Amino acid sequence: QVQLMESGGDSVQAGGSLRLSCQASGDTYYTYTMAWFRQAPGKEREGIAAIFTSGGATSYAGSSKDRLTISYDNSKSTLYLQINGLEPADTAMYYCAADGPPSQARDARLMYRLQDANFPYWGQGTQVTVSS
Repeated sequence: QVQLMESGGDSVQAGGSLRLSCQASGDTYYTYTMAWFRQAPGKEREGIAAIFTSGGATSYAGSSKDRLTISYDNSKSTLYLQINGLEPADTAMYYCAADGPPSQARDARLMYRLQDANFPYWGQGTQVTVSS
């Protein structure tokens, strides 16, 4: 098992930047595939960025993808999400998610992991609020 703890959420003005962190603890086998999701009030959860932490392949999705950078620091077992040019539409609870190596062909494509959201481990979330 792996435990995930997000941090870094804040209330910021539009145009600002934030770096969200997700500290992983436990069995590092389950940090092979990691991702960020967000859920705005009244909306469905949305997968926005994913990474294979061994090798560094990434995938982004959604309207904010050009302003996102996902990364992973193996020495700290920490997942990051850099969000630049924050907009009010970015207001949401942000969650990180984790899983082991892909066991099915579909799971080898990160874009499908963001669509399917089939991760067994989730953090509690960190709130990002952007005001105009």
